[in-house]
Amino acid sequence: METSEIIVGLDIGTTKIAAIVGRRNELNKIEILGSGRAKSIGVKRGVVSNIENTVQSIKTAIDEATQSSGVEIRYVNVGIAGQHIKSLQHRGSIIRENSDEEIGQKELDYLNNSMFNLSMNPGEEIIDVIPQDYIIDDEQGVKEPIGMLGNSLEANYHIIIGQTAAAKNIYKCVKKAGLEVVDLILEPIASAEAVLGDEEKEAGVVLVDIGGGTTDIAIFQDGIIRHTAVIPFGGDIITEDVKEGCTIIKKHAEELKVKFGSALASENKDEEIVAIPGLRGRAPKEISLRNLANIIEARMEEIIEHVYYEVKNSGLEKKLIAGIVMTGGGSLLRHIAQLTEFVTGMNTRIGYPNEYLASDVNDEMASPMYSTSIGLVIEGISRFDKEKDKEMQDKGEKRKLRLRVKKSKTEQIPTSFLKSIQDWFERDGLE
Repeated sequence: METSEIIVGLDIGTTKIAAIVGRRNELNKIEILGSGRAKSIGVKRGVVSNIENTVQSIKTAIDEATQSSGVEIRYVNVGIAGQHIKSLQHRGSIIRENSDEEIGQKELDYLNNSMFNLSMNPGEEIIDVIPQDYIIDDEQGVKEPIGMLGNSLEANYHIIIGQTAAAKNIYKCVKKAGLEVVDLILEPIASAEAVLGDEEKEAGVVLVDIGGGTTDIAIFQDGIIRHTAVIPFGGDIITEDVKEGCTIIKKHAEELKVKFGSALASENKDEEIVAIPGLRGRAPKEISLRNLANIIEARMEEIIEHVYYEVKNSGLEKKLIAGIVMTGGGSLLRHIAQLTEFVTGMNTRIGYPNEYLASDVNDEMASPMYSTSIGLVIEGISRFDKEKDKEMQDKGEKRKLRLRVKKSKTEQIPTSFLKSIQDWFERDGLE
């Protein structure tokens, strides 16, 4: 296994903006060359609410990542989430011109790109099209159709849809920060790449990424992504509940949640008390940890019930042998796995991105809060390799691979949706 090109993942979250510079080493592990992190003050529930603040946070994170890695960063893979994201299943088909010829990558690309032409509601666009499996002359469940023969070629697709304006705002922020977007990648798919194993995806598993503003869901079965969803609740709403319920300021509410919070009130005793400093000379405020846990448990239960609704809505509830894997900063809450098992009846574990990381990576990077950022690097490497393979398969055509690497001139071809955004910005002179 050769060392891969250097890839940068940029996670624009509600509470933090993180940039990770990494590459795959010869042992097929992800080597983190550097990272940067900044407080996110212009994003709410995964959607940009203040362009200038977001741009400044992106610049801070990128500058820090540049200094720590020694790599000049220009190209980034950007995560996209937010409550506007939804998904649907669709089947596409073509009748082949010559059934005696082997099925090639060109036909798969044509079928894949035709899905971007589906009619959407006003203000919505198809962000990504993910092939699940193929059907050749009514032969179901074909996963690798290249080289096969047949008259008709069909494919089942998982289609990710989002609001055009929300995606354009993210793109605009990245551009104003002096960067080029290689790809917009759905965040739950990135997180899944960082924390799920192939066996879990095969057995059937629910990935639940609890961020600051949203909770992202991705359901896999038979090694194929079957369902994605974004719930507009995350860690921030729990902090707000603690702030209101304990009548304290937000800063203290967040510290309380992180240091002493628990998702199960029954695990705390009535006599366990923590004192919060008073404001401007006022007496300290005493708060019962059991009362704190009651507040957290009520909201956490609501979020888990939303997750369980999506699981049932997918129609795969009885087929998910591997249960639930929780990741993201919100998964660090004590007793969250136990509460999830109690509400859903499904086996639950906390997902850490350390399985795919090189052994010399520091412990902080192996935290669930960096699952999306590391997943963006992993998915970015995977997509780059696929483009490279396509280039080798089709030597007659010149393919540009967009790459965010110091001293590199290869460039990746953007997705159809990303290309439409780029064209819109160029057309309106907003570059």
